[in-house]
Amino acid sequence: MNTAPYARRRAKLAQQIGKGVAIVPTAPERTRNRDAHYPYRYDSYFYHLTGFTEPEAVVVIVAGAGVENKSRNLLFCREKNEEREIWDGFRFGPEAAKTAFAFDETYAIAELDKRMPDLLADQPAVYAHLGGDSAWDARVLGWVNTVRERARTGVAAPRDIADVHTLLDDLRLIKDADELSTMRRAAEISTGAHRRAMRAAQPGGNEYQIEAELLHEFRRHGAQSPAYTSIVASGANACVLHYVSNDATLKDGDLLLIDAGCEMDGYASDITRTFPVNGRFSGAQKAVYELVLASQAAAIAEVKAGNTWNAPHDAAVKVLAQGLIDLKLLSGSLQEVLEKETYRQFYMHRTGHWLGLDVHDAGDYKRDGQWRELQPGMVLTVEPGCYIRPAAGVPAEFVNIGVRIEDDVVVTDSGCEILTLAAPKSVRDIEALMASR
Repeated sequence: MNTAPYARRRAKLAQQIGKGVAIVPTAPERTRNRDAHYPYRYDSYFYHLTGFTEPEAVVVIVAGAGVENKSRNLLFCREKNEEREIWDGFRFGPEAAKTAFAFDETYAIAELDKRMPDLLADQPAVYAHLGGDSAWDARVLGWVNTVRERARTGVAAPRDIADVHTLLDDLRLIKDADELSTMRRAAEISTGAHRRAMRAAQPGGNEYQIEAELLHEFRRHGAQSPAYTSIVASGANACVLHYVSNDATLKDGDLLLIDAGCEMDGYASDITRTFPVNGRFSGAQKAVYELVLASQAAAIAEVKAGNTWNAPHDAAVKVLAQGLIDLKLLSGSLQEVLEKETYRQFYMHRTGHWLGLDVHDAGDYKRDGQWRELQPGMVLTVEPGCYIRPAAGVPAEFVNIGVRIEDDVVVTDSGCEILTLAAPKSVRDIEALMASR
């Protein structure tokens, strides 16, 4: 395992802290039912700093410690236990983890409560995430209070408790070369899955059969899981933004909207494609589809360093609004439609989100009330859509057309890189691929 990226991230966090102690636990295991657990997924913040995937672990960074203000990096993890390994599989244990993950010190997780007060003694601040788990909050405050009880011995407790996620959000927002490499691989696998889905869709089939094709493609190429519950929505279901039932019959003449992406080594991909079940767009479907595609192109053109986060959204909305007027789905001038936001009848969500270890990844969208400026290394989705539910004044040929087109985009020094271009999205390319089934 290449430990260098994780060591660099810990060093950056220590540099931001200056002097103090950061404590980041991984996620707990969760019971699904009776004595069966959900598949384990580590905490994203913890993984970003460690690369360690086992449960019951905590990373502690003591910033500004020792000579030359060199930080101490500690990992607390499960002890080696051959009997449990028979049942649950391999575990590193502290001794092996120290070498494998390049930590200065490693200890058994059972020692955490005993050692933390000493690590917090005479430190000006503790950086932890409070408010997410009451039991964890109580533990952190308990360690601080234990140090306070030593005041008569001359030991000082941390004066401040700060949110470590605030610091880590900024670190996670700019992806390094290793992260981008993993995200390109996740995108490659997911684009293949969308191509496979287009080939597999047929009238009379079922949404869950297409979901199975996606999952098969993810796993057979090494992705550990879907990055989120796949949306496989045909016909009217495509107008339900978070539809996940995936159990309807695919009908001739309907569109199929698929929002699905794999998770590869912790990093998410997130792609949406919409295509006709029978392989040919109708006139109304094509008109709406090409409008959404044009709005996405306008949005992607605004993904460049120096532009604000909201610039792609504003560009997409302007194109969509004018197109909805042209299709006679909205009335009034473009300015009026934008000011009154009447377009929200057909387009009610934002045009993207940050992407990384989480599908909706860490990072603020505004700073001091202003939209954040895009910087090289940021990764975001660009995903405009149009959802036409039955309503007064909506022509019958447009009813229940739901279209969304989504790509994963990296901000670069010269513009942007689209990670997911290999998934067909022009009318010509989609129809050509489906004709080759």
